[in-house]
Amino acid sequence: MTSATIKLFLPHGDAKSLRTAEISNWSGKAIAAPRTELDELLSREELDKPGIYILLGTDPETNAPRAYIGEAEVLRERLKQHKSKEFWIGAIAFVSKDENLTKAHVRHLESRLLSEATSVGRYALDQNQAGGSKLPESDREDMEVFLGRIRQLLPVLGSDILTPVVQQATSMSAPDLLFCTVKNAEAQGKRSPNGFVVYKGSTAVAEERPSAHQWVKNLRQQLLDEGTLVIENGLLRFVKDAEFSSPSSAAATIKGGNANGLTAWRRKDGTTLRELDEMA
Repeated sequence: MTSATIKLFLPHGDAKSLRTAEISNWSGKAIAAPRTELDELLSREELDKPGIYILLGTDPETNAPRAYIGEAEVLRERLKQHKSKEFWIGAIAFVSKDENLTKAHVRHLESRLLSEATSVGRYALDQNQAGGSKLPESDREDMEVFLGRIRQLLPVLGSDILTPVVQQATSMSAPDLLFCTVKNAEAQGKRSPNGFVVYKGSTAVAEERPSAHQWVKNLRQQLLDEGTLVIENGLLRFVKDAEFSSPSSAAATIKGGNANGLTAWRRKDGTTLRELDEMA
């Protein structure tokens, strides 16, 4: 990933309030705000321009992250139309500081963002795939650079919608790969920036222990409901990479009951995660 110097401006001195973000030597600009400050966001002159935007929130029925990705020739007018959408609690818009971002460019970016967010799978998306637009080869390359900068800014602005659960550089044969085994089930995983990731193909026990806390049962049921876990050959199998808040929550899911992740996760040579932490 290209290195970047990011300039973050907080008009109210609050990182959760309205804020803007720019990257050195990049023609784009991001403006983000909570829904409670929508009127102030709409008053920004940047929203007179073409751009793309992301509405972020939570599905009221499933409590899962939910998002809407869109584009507009005049961002202000389009965002006004989304007041009727109840789920979203924050918005992030991206524009160009010059006049070189056209309607065709933002349609292309919308399509690329939707495709990438769908592939990452962290958020349920509130719309179908966009049609995009045909651009000359040079313009497509420019938009890939623009998209790369969006990827860098989104986590800074509070969203991991384009952040893969498992980073590209992660290898299943890495020295820090950890295993959690119980009965016939075996899971592979490692620490991640957000906690702990369990890899696709891992298995967990199907039956929960009588002593399992309710949060463990709820977490396993959520993973089943969203399709991350499926029942297969008397076990639960992960059909995609899954991120947990901690090694212990991951281990509890594997074992069907409360577990200490620092001792449940081990390298192939038997070294526990706790021992690895103490070596660091």
